[in-house]
Amino acid sequence: MTQPRYDVIAIGNAIVDVMAPCDDATIERLALNKGGMTLIDAEGAARLYAAMGPAREISGGSAANTLAGLAALGAKCAFIGQVADDQFGKVFTHDMRAGGVDFDTPPRGAEPPTAQVLIFVTPDAQRTMNTFLGASQFLPAAALDESTIASAKVLYLEGYLWDPEEPRAAMRRAIGAARAAGREVAFTPSEVFVIDRHGDDFRQLIGEGMIDILFANHLELAALTGEEGFEAGVAALAGKVPTLVVTKGAEGAIAVRGGARAEVPAEPIAKVVDTTGAGDLFAAGFLYGHVAGETLERCLKRGAICAAEVISHYGARPEADLRALMAEKLG
Repeated sequence: MTQPRYDVIAIGNAIVDVMAPCDDATIERLALNKGGMTLIDAEGAARLYAAMGPAREISGGSAANTLAGLAALGAKCAFIGQVADDQFGKVFTHDMRAGGVDFDTPPRGAEPPTAQVLIFVTPDAQRTMNTFLGASQFLPAAALDESTIASAKVLYLEGYLWDPEEPRAAMRRAIGAARAAGREVAFTPSEVFVIDRHGDDFRQLIGEGMIDILFANHLELAALTGEEGFEAGVAALAGKVPTLVVTKGAEGAIAVRGGARAEVPAEPIAKVVDTTGAGDLFAAGFLYGHVAGETLERCLKRGAICAAEVISHYGARPEADLRALMAEKLG
């Protein structure tokens, strides 16, 4: 096996997040799914954007956020995702490259526009996400360079991108390329509603041994396994994937690898400002430790530190120096 060029390469939605604070009355008036993620069309995106207060525009996308965290920690990363040839596409491309992530997927034309997520953040720090997938759902399998996929220690995939046909085919091709090269495949189902739509596909991938590292939160664990009890859900999946990582929000996270199990509490912070990206940055910390060959507990601790940093401010990309944080908290 050749020496890997990248620590992690990811395929995901190339999205620009548009975030604004709001009150609960606004959530009710707009009939939004508080704390959840809803797919919307271009008309819906325009309507919600008009209803937003002053907003911040920040490049996002689940897997892209994870890579931003990994790169900030010092990992070598590359991203595959589809943008349009428009202003949001230029912003996303600049942000990825400026953050130290290789991003070379050619843009499409101007239509459909680059994907956007309109995020309403309530005073309790819950984020209500409304996603217009735009150009991101037209990532073709032809955009993949299989030699580049094979050059990464880990291929990381987000479930959000499984819905559209073209990127689903691209991700299946990428899984094949990674496994043929003897690389690991990490996967997150992303959200319960994605499991509701594609759970059979995900369970088949797991059953066929295509997933080496599975990230899920406690709600996704229940949806994947059909088990209401947390421990029953862990038991149902732990023997089917080499590494299972499950987050429990304020209660911390667990990981199971073979016969070993580790658990860490959530990192304490002064105030939770915005939970957007908590799972994405947890995955970044965990994967950073994983590719470095660290223990399960240390990988989990890194994930908890990254998640705590990102929920202490608006936006799903780290703002503090993650390497300095790790040095302070881990020594």
